[in-house]
Amino acid sequence: MRARDKAAVSALRATLGALDNAEAVPVGDAALRGLALEESPVGAGATEAARRELGEQEVEDIVRVEVAERLEAAAQLTALAHVDRAAQLHAEAAVLLRFIEGPGAA
Repeated sequence: MRARDKAAVSALRATLGALDNAEAVPVGDAALRGLALEESPVGAGATEAARRELGEQEVEDIVRVEVAERLEAAAQLTALAHVDRAAQLHAEAAVLLRFIEGPGAA
C-alpha cells in the first residue's frame, strides 16, 4: 500500500466493508420494538451484541462475489469513454484474486 496502489486500496476497502457487513448480527423484530426505559440495559457495552465470526470459506465466498461484481461491471462498460474505469475494475479484481488464489493468480 505504500506505493499508493489505488486499485488495491479501493478493492480492499470495499471488500473489508463487505466482510464487516457480513459479520453484523441480524436484527430481529423484538429488537426493533425496544424496551421500556426501566427494562433497558445499563452500563458501558450493555447493548452491544457479539458479531458473527466468519469461517475461511465464507470469507473466500465474499471475496469471490466482490471479484465477480467488478468483472461484471467492467464487462458492461463497453463505451470508449469508460475504458479507464473498466481497467480500474479489472485491476481491483486482480488484487482480490491474488488474496484468495495466491500470488500467481490473475
